[in-house]
Amino acid sequence: MPFSYSLLATDGLARLGTFHTPHGDIPMPCFAPVGTQATVKTLSPEEVRGGGADMLLANTYHLYLRPGAERVARLGGLHAFMGWDRPILTDSGGFQVFSLSDLRKVDADGVTFRSHIDGSQHRFTPEKVMDIEAKLGADIIMCLDECPDPLDRSYNEEALERTHAWALRCFASQQRPEQQALFGIVQGGIFTDLRLQSVAVLSGLDFPGFGIGGLAVGETKEQMYATLDYTAPALPAAKPRYLMGVGMPEDIVEGVARGVDLFDCVHPTRLARHGGIFTANGRINLRNARFADEPGPLETGCDCYTCTRFSTAYVHHLIRAQETFGLRLTTLHNLRFLQRLMADIRRHIAAGTYASFRQSFLRSYLPIPRLTSDD
Repeated sequence: MPFSYSLLATDGLARLGTFHTPHGDIPMPCFAPVGTQATVKTLSPEEVRGGGADMLLANTYHLYLRPGAERVARLGGLHAFMGWDRPILTDSGGFQVFSLSDLRKVDADGVTFRSHIDGSQHRFTPEKVMDIEAKLGADIIMCLDECPDPLDRSYNEEALERTHAWALRCFASQQRPEQQALFGIVQGGIFTDLRLQSVAVLSGLDFPGFGIGGLAVGETKEQMYATLDYTAPALPAAKPRYLMGVGMPEDIVEGVARGVDLFDCVHPTRLARHGGIFTANGRINLRNARFADEPGPLETGCDCYTCTRFSTAYVHHLIRAQETFGLRLTTLHNLRFLQRLMADIRRHIAAGTYASFRQSFLRSYLPIPRLTSDD
């Protein structure tokens, strides 16, 4: 089989495994950096890989609008187009479309929307999205789903019917099952019965993996964790579980404890470009004047290029001066921080010490609210 999941060890609900793909194995739990426009902002593929990343995520909506899926296909697919020879995941574009609010209209067949670039009108159906994702050529592709307000019970009931119907249509219209693993997406907001209904419906299809969507989009962290408490363990144990759009350090540690295998998020790189730096004690704001004379690295003991070559004072200066090199240095650090975190997580699951690691990490890592600027 071109795609399969090997469960190697468990520690409580935390899982150590490997997802096998035609472009290489993905050790799990895994964090995938986001390359929205077929690039991780400011970095080369070699730098992303050098930081420890085993896979990337690219965005179907953005690549469909520009440069176009047909052009990417003519140029050899995403792997050749962006110079990345490891696994790639593309989302369905559904989240971006449904975020357009006044620029889109949903019906049972699909969604009509206007481009945020030039206002041109477009139409996504499950079949259309499967065609786009086939042309892009990622290893893991996602069903078209609807991502509603997680707190709106009535709308979640309505949207869930569409999400399940669209999943069936995506499953039936997938074009390259030997080369692309199609994941179903569990929705249902914060409502237990809707989430478990979604798990039951999607588990009845032979998807090689499952996404958990519709979280970190308006609910509290406590509500997100409570939803994961019963959603993740209910999914098939022999398939990977992907918590979509979530990737802050504390959320990764808590998600793994609830049985999640795969994470992605724009926030680590977005924060980096605004001077938000991950450290073992939490996030710091590098723009703060107190770092102007700091001779040490961003984080003592970090082996990233930034920390082994430059002082905090220098990177602070670059960020305050809005120099591109500063954005590169902070991005390199944040991505390496997360890959070191994932390696620690995998090591502790293997050793059966994940519970104590989780407790120690959360005791020292103090989260602060996310920035909300555009990617």
